[in-house]
Amino acid sequence: MAYDEKLAERLHKLLKATKGVTSKRMFGGICFLWKGKMLCGVLRENLIIKYDKSHQGRVMAFAHTKPFDFTHKPMAGIAYVAPAGTKTSAQLKKWVELAKTLRKPVKP
Repeated sequence: MAYDEKLAERLHKLLKATKGVTSKRMFGGICFLWKGKMLCGVLRENLIIKYDKSHQGRVMAFAHTKPFDFTHKPMAGIAYVAPAGTKTSAQLKKWVELAKTLRKPVKP
């Protein structure tokens, strides 16, 4: 199993009512796109969230996050969320809502 299928199913159920969400296999996992752009996904046992890179410091300050370094080079604007941060439905929903909110850059 390349990704946690139970976590992917939880995301699917959470996002099914959101208009414009599709899923696509990427990075050896599954990603959920919203309005054609990556929102979140699952890689191995981790949730991954996408956000505007101007929010990098804010996202990395949250517990359970670490930089997305799939290619062994950290990428700004995408983060892993460890399983401890997605145990409950409320936690998972918080991350998805955060990813939706942080899609736009910080205003100067």
